[in-house]
Amino acid sequence: MAPPPEGAASDRIMIVACGALAREILAVIRLNGWTHMDLECLPARLHNRPERIPEAVRARIRAARARGYAGVKVLYAECGAGWRLDAVCAEEGAERMPGPNCYALFDGFERHAERTPREIGALYLTDFLTRQFDALVWRGLGLDRHPELIEMLFGHYDRLIYLAQTEDKELETQALRAALALGLRFERRFTGYGDLARVLAAPVAP
Repeated sequence: MAPPPEGAASDRIMIVACGALAREILAVIRLNGWTHMDLECLPARLHNRPERIPEAVRARIRAARARGYAGVKVLYAECGAGWRLDAVCAEEGAERMPGPNCYALFDGFERHAERTPREIGALYLTDFLTRQFDALVWRGLGLDRHPELIEMLFGHYDRLIYLAQTEDKELETQALRAALALGLRFERRFTGYGDLARVLAAPVAP
């Protein structure tokens, strides 16, 4: 989604988001017919260096402010940034979505908080992470070259829960294969887009 030309953003909202949420954000915007939002995403691979997320978000917020956007909404969870992202959002006058991670966003913040004590040993995959499992996890963590790392990295998990945003049998099969590769019990939970529409629809202070 391309931002409007310079000077045309005074009545628009800029969504600064993690690239792992891009497909779902665009889908919810289309479904609701929202035409006042623009989206800019940072690379999902930043999750491998979460300490870089806060300043990368700050740069996007400032760029949106310079272009005259009426408000900026940050669709990042805490994401391992040591809560520095909250400090950046406060300093820049932007709003971050609630919740500790994108799993809570899709699962529903309240439901996820209730389930967390019972699912302490769960590894979660979303549609995005299922598509990118090979690149980000299997090869990304070197498990293809060093299978002995599987026990080291995932030995404390007892199951893989696939939080499905869409009804896609191929993705379900990929998630099952991921569970088998890691030696984990497999569960599927259809969440749809969870609380994403509510987060996007919430008013943004100018």
